[in-house]
Amino acid sequence: MARYKVDITGINTNDLKVLTSKEMTELFKRYQNGDKQAKEELINGNLKLVLSILRSFNKGNYNMDDLFQVGVIGLIKAIDNFDLSYNLKLSTYAVPLILGEIKRYIRDNTSLRVSRSIKDLAYSIINFKENYFNQYGKEPPNDLIAKELNIPEYKIANAINALKDPMSIYEPIYNDGGDTIYLMDQLADKKELNSDKDMLISLNRAINKIKAREREILRERYIIGKTQMEIAQALNISQAQVSRIEKNAILSLKRMIK
Repeated sequence: MARYKVDITGINTNDLKVLTSKEMTELFKRYQNGDKQAKEELINGNLKLVLSILRSFNKGNYNMDDLFQVGVIGLIKAIDNFDLSYNLKLSTYAVPLILGEIKRYIRDNTSLRVSRSIKDLAYSIINFKENYFNQYGKEPPNDLIAKELNIPEYKIANAINALKDPMSIYEPIYNDGGDTIYLMDQLADKKELNSDKDMLISLNRAINKIKAREREILRERYIIGKTQMEIAQALNISQAQVSRIEKNAILSLKRMIK
């Protein structure tokens, strides 16, 4: 069990048999001659192959029992279509089919779906960042990424965030031994926020009254999604200065809208 680190209800993975190449060949010959029992033995003798693939999904918020069953479907398809004459190992042929079934199941059963165009943009951004880092030894600034990919800067953070797994609003985010604070406790009530027109008007007026640099840093941080380090590099100042300006700007806004 420790080898595969996947818990499947009702199955003791330590007891699962692993077939030798000779046993596999004999069983395939029997199955292709119409022996249905040989097919069952082939399936049971390759379940650890499915488990080994499931290890890469073990840290996600997936039901491993469901993924195991889906993976077995891929294994069965591989067994049904395997041809001994190609002199391949079953695992070589089966792994892509098992993975395909699992990924298709996850994609079709994900409640929150991201459009293909956003995913493609995110991968383009990641690829550009990797190439730039390999060439220059540092992360590219957002304005350069935007220029190279011909996109607005705010789309960079949106696209990268779209690749992240969604988090439950009941996810615990803090516990000091007392009451647990959940993500939902930190979310604003949008109905109440949208109805409070006076507050929104006051905030808009306050933003227009703070210094231009403070306003620009708040825009870069909270609309475009840049880090303090990225802003510091663009403005040729230290990260500590960016942090101080950001804090002062927020304090000024709080004082003006009270």
